[in-house]
This record gives sequence, structure tokens and C-alpha cells, in this order.
Amino acid sequence: MSIPTNKEKEMGVGRIAIVNGKLADPAGDALAPGTVLIEGDRILATGAIDIPADAQQVDAGGLVVAPGLIDLGVFATDKPAFHFGGITRAALMPDQRAPLDEAGLIREATRAGKPDFWVHPIAAATRGLKGTEMAEMGLMQIAGAKAVGTGRQWIADSGVMLRILSYASGLGLTVIAHAEDGGLSAKAVATSGETATRLGLAHAPACAEAMAIARDIMLARETGAAIHFRLVTTRAGFDLIRAAKAEGLTVSCGISPAYLFLNDQAVTAFRTFARLSPPLRSENDRQASIAAVADGTVDVITSGHDPRGPEDKRLPFADASPGMAGAETLLALSLNLVRDGHVSLNRLMTLLSANPAKILGVNAGSFAPGSAADLILVDPDAPWIVDSAKMAASAGNTPFDKVPVQGRARRIMKGGQFF
Repeated sequence: MSIPTNKEKEMGVGRIAIVNGKLADPAGDALAPGTVLIEGDRILATGAIDIPADAQQVDAGGLVVAPGLIDLGVFATDKPAFHFGGITRAALMPDQRAPLDEAGLIREATRAGKPDFWVHPIAAATRGLKGTEMAEMGLMQIAGAKAVGTGRQWIADSGVMLRILSYASGLGLTVIAHAEDGGLSAKAVATSGETATRLGLAHAPACAEAMAIARDIMLARETGAAIHFRLVTTRAGFDLIRAAKAEGLTVSCGISPAYLFLNDQAVTAFRTFARLSPPLRSENDRQASIAAVADGTVDVITSGHDPRGPEDKRLPFADASPGMAGAETLLALSLNLVRDGHVSLNRLMTLLSANPAKILGVNAGSFAPGSAADLILVDPDAPWIVDSAKMAASAGNTPFDKVPVQGRARRIMKGGQFF
């Protein structure tokens, strides 16, 4: 594969044509052979186009050419994991050591990935993420925040949530919400059911999710705000999202591969790598999650990347921190949906790139002229085995340890430059 060198760039090779690739255009119906023409950090044109004589040609070698993945809601920036997984942009959750509730912290977070990937901070909706006093969203938006989020917690005070949605709506920001009624789920570490009962784990009914979604949809209706439920994982939750969309409300939702390919039995033997928030659900809800992806109810697939070391995971199940390292497995696991016939590869790129870009309001995640030249070259059939001991992530806390998968990002381009 021929890739422009720094010397060639200095000599004036300003345009790059990626040829001999199969284009996974989120706006298209199916893979199609074609060329991607890039100038500087922007896409000029794609498809069956004439290649300018002065363009440096990069041979994709028959690989799939797709927009770089935009991971909507990571808890840590992680260059090796992002590059391995084909992630070119990451929306950083406000749940940091110092919650992202001030303009200075937002400004600092936007610089965290340079020059290797883009970071789009999600501003904390409330000061300290305590759910009581609203943070200065306007100042944080000026500093670079692309959305506002409630963090890992549901905001119990409906009056506070109403004000958050009203203010965010006026600023044109989407509110990214956690969907679990805290009164039910605060002390729970598992979903109510046979597995939790057998293991003696504190549990909450799955309806905690639907209860939270129902209230927030009513508040979104009242304010006209855009709301995105970062993780929806239950049949009842998806039913509410479908109804809200049918009503014309600006409501969207996401999911991560864990809830698509694992159920609550994964915590058997007290496997802390499967301790997640929200907790893994029943097989019935898992099947409903796949159906929601297939019928378009789900808008985004996110990794929920949250690398946790032994100090957080080698503990009794109830004491272990929730979360999984998901960035480098996001693409490979999501490709199972294509192989199983639930979505096309182009539709998958909508879930992984185009829709996250739309929610964040960034000009990326597509092949449209003028879109950011953030691309990945993918071998969708490349086999490999997930190994928690060898992961590129800063910690290997994955519930998919030793699972065989297929699909690798072979090359990654950010802003018109290969890494």
C-alpha cells in the first residue's frame, strides 16, 4: 500500500486518492467499488471519479474504506486502543477525576488526543455531577463541548432535569442521559432474575431503565430538547424510544456490543469483567436489543470504553467498579451484526460514525464533500482472538476474553494523514 511520506507532502502532494477500495458509505445502500479523493483534511469527492494527475494514489488493496469510527461516550482517552479499533473521534464522558463541569477543563480535554485523534468533551450537566446545581453549559460550549451529559447517574430531581433540557435546547446541544431510576438501581450490581438470585447479588428490576426513560421523554416533550439515551438495554426501553420517535420527538439511543452479545449469565462465577453499568440483562432483553438495531430503533453503537486495572476489578463482585475496555473490540464485535444479516455494512457505519457525528454536530462520519478526511481501511474478515492480557488498551478488562472475532482496521487516517 502506497502512503504519502512527509517528504512527499512537503513537495506539494496536496491531494490523495484512495483507489481500489470498497466504499462503505453511510449514505449508500451497499458496498460499492470507488475512489475517495482528499485534499488537505477534507474529502473532495467519492465514487467513480476522475483522479487528478497530481494526486498521490493510495492502493486500498480491495479493503473496505469507511469513515473513521466516532465513539459516543468513552470514559478514557486511549490512543493505542483507539488506533487498533479504528476510532478517529471520541466523545469523552464528563465522569473524569475532575468532572468536566468548567470551561477550562473542557478546553483541556479537547487537546487530549492531538495529534492522533479528535476528542469531543461532553459537558457535565450539573456541578460535580451531583445532580443538583446546573453547570455553566454556555461557557463550556464555547470552550468546545459538543453535548451535555448526566454522567453515570440518573438525575433524580425532575425540576433540575427540566432546566437542563430547557437550557441545552436553547444552546442547540443534545443531552446525553443515563437511563436507570436511581431509587431502584442505586445499590444494585445485577439485574433481577435467576442469575442474581442464585449468586446472592444485590439486584434491581429491569424496569428501572424504562421508568427513567419515560420521565425524561416527557420532559423532552415539554422542552423540545434533543435527548440521547447513551445505553438502552431492555425491551420496555426500546418500546418507549420507538413511540417517542413515532411522535416526532428528537429522541435517540445507543447500545454497546456487550448488551448485544452477552446476557446476565455472563456474571456467573462472579466474573467482574462482566460487571457493567447498566448491568447485563436477560436473554429476552438481549434478543430485543438485536431487534432494535435491525429495525432502526438504535441510532448508535458505542464501546463505552472504560479501562479498569486490577485495583478496580480484582475485588468481590459487589465491590468491583463497573466498566469494560471496549474500544479495540467495537468494530470486530459489531461486524457480527453484518455477518448475521441484521444490518448491512453501510448501515453499520451509520451506527458507528454518521449518527454519532450528527448528535455531536461535527462535520465527520460521512463521505460527503467537505466532510473531515477521517477514514479507516478495514479487512472485515481478518480473524483474531480477544486476549485481555495482550490488549492495546491501558487495561484489559473485557468480558470477551478469549473470544474469536473477525475484522480489523488495517489503516487509519485522521485529518488527511495516515497514522
